[in-house]
Amino acid sequence: MERIERYKRTVWERHSNPKSGWSRVLVLPVLLYAVSDRNWKLGMAAVAFTLVNPVLFSPPEDTDAWMTRVVLAEEWWVEEQEQRVLGLTYPNLLNLLNIPLTGYAFASVYRKKPVRAALSGMGSMILKFWYVGSLVRRYDAEQSA
Repeated sequence: MERIERYKRTVWERHSNPKSGWSRVLVLPVLLYAVSDRNWKLGMAAVAFTLVNPVLFSPPEDTDAWMTRVVLAEEWWVEEQEQRVLGLTYPNLLNLLNIPLTGYAFASVYRKKPVRAALSGMGSMILKFWYVGSLVRRYDAEQSA
């Protein structure tokens, strides 16, 4: 059990490098492009990158960067507050709403409806930033209390 906890801690620490978070922001647009272009190799590379991304970067030197605090807030929310990331309460509702919107983006891009795909993809990213922004505000308030 201690080994699993140590592994989880290492993943959270490495994932909190802002390079990890900011590079993941590009995954949805790349995946949408891959589907649009029917480039399955690019799509699989983006999925593989998403899976290994949390351990690609070294832990950050400090916690000042907003994206570092995003990951710290997510960890705090899930591990310490024992909250889920999907649910009917705020802010988890934002992630729940994100599921059909992202699905719609992929369906639209597959059907070659680029405007619908772009708008729903942007909407999905806005919901994600809204969600993590809410977590950061809660986390920062908790840390300063």
